[in-house]
Amino acid sequence: MTSPAPDAAPPAPPLDLLDLFGEGFVADPYPWLDALRAEAPVHHDPRTGLWLVSRYADIRRVLLDPGAFRPDNAQHAVTPLPVGALRVLARARFGLPPALANNGTPSHPGLRRLVSRFFDARRVAAAVPVIERITDELLEAAGAHLDASGGGDLFTSFAQVLPCRVLMELLGVDGVPAATLIRWSDASLELFWGRPTPERQLELAPLVAEFHQWLTRTVRAGTAPPGSFVAALARHRLPDGAPLDAETAVGACFFVFVAGQSTTGQLIATVLRRALAEDGLWPRLADEPGLAEAWVEEVLRREPPVTSWRRVTARPVILGGVDLPEGAQLLLMLMGSGSDPEVFSAPERMCPHRANIRQHLAFGVGRHRCPGASLARTEAAVALRRAARRLPRIRPAEDGDPPMLGLLSFRAPLRVAVEQR
Repeated sequence: MTSPAPDAAPPAPPLDLLDLFGEGFVADPYPWLDALRAEAPVHHDPRTGLWLVSRYADIRRVLLDPGAFRPDNAQHAVTPLPVGALRVLARARFGLPPALANNGTPSHPGLRRLVSRFFDARRVAAAVPVIERITDELLEAAGAHLDASGGGDLFTSFAQVLPCRVLMELLGVDGVPAATLIRWSDASLELFWGRPTPERQLELAPLVAEFHQWLTRTVRAGTAPPGSFVAALARHRLPDGAPLDAETAVGACFFVFVAGQSTTGQLIATVLRRALAEDGLWPRLADEPGLAEAWVEEVLRREPPVTSWRRVTARPVILGGVDLPEGAQLLLMLMGSGSDPEVFSAPERMCPHRANIRQHLAFGVGRHRCPGASLARTEAAVALRRAARRLPRIRPAEDGDPPMLGLLSFRAPLRVAVEQR
């Protein structure tokens, strides 16, 4: 099964008009990504000061060479914070020391192994009944609403909530509503990866501060259940034998909670939206073995929720034929790499059983590859299959294109509007 390709490619847009936060790029980034790969695979973006790296081979090289391309800038705020927001964060003692995504120090391998153990194949397989139970609870409520009203939104009622509740159970987190964790996580994404106005930054900073303070209290309390993620952090030892400091433990929690709930919710939303729009696919997903998993994989290739990631050069280097100085800030266009015709034939087509589908870079590669990849894949496939079974009569609502989350490194629909047939 493949979806048809467009009759003709649109003309390449001029790169001097590229705005990574602009409505045109957020709504349809593919013409821009194609133009970058073809015309300037390592392109300096004057609006952000970042070097945009768009070819698959170059991105893979960067990710596999952490000595030359360091992760130190992975979680820096894209938009400088005003003094008022900085004061709010300072009062909360907010800080993100090197822990996981932004860690190029010798402490990273041990911390990564700790996190990976919580999301390895065995634990994910054991978590499937939990995922299915929560999925069915949410779909039952969504189905009742659809029966009563004829329409609804599967993003806020289902896709966004499922990974948060699953993560809370798997990591032994309680004492805070799922809705609060979602609000904190979304605020963190917008503050650090968005282009909010100064006024909006002042609204977001208190939410991020609350999130950090809650994480700090949770880590420092020493009352985490045995076997929980926080308890494992408390037992962890650094390469020199010293216990992990609370600040780094909080930084690890911050990354795991944001990545484990927000980005997985974004993936599920995109998977649902694209599946509902594909002619004849929805009824097959309920029972055709492997189809849900294959569709999730193809969405990850073509339209991943994490669209880009940052690196900084540790020394002068030549990349894609361009001389880069030490300290050059890179933005790896992960979404663009999944549509590189040098790797994926007919990349604009959705081909869920293409032979090399697992070669995409949606989860990265190398020592910083996403440790939660297996859990995200499993949650998205379970969500898709069981939604097709429990909501067989739904179709996309005719309300136009949905609003899109358009942050520097995150893109997904903020609404999956459906109606009963």
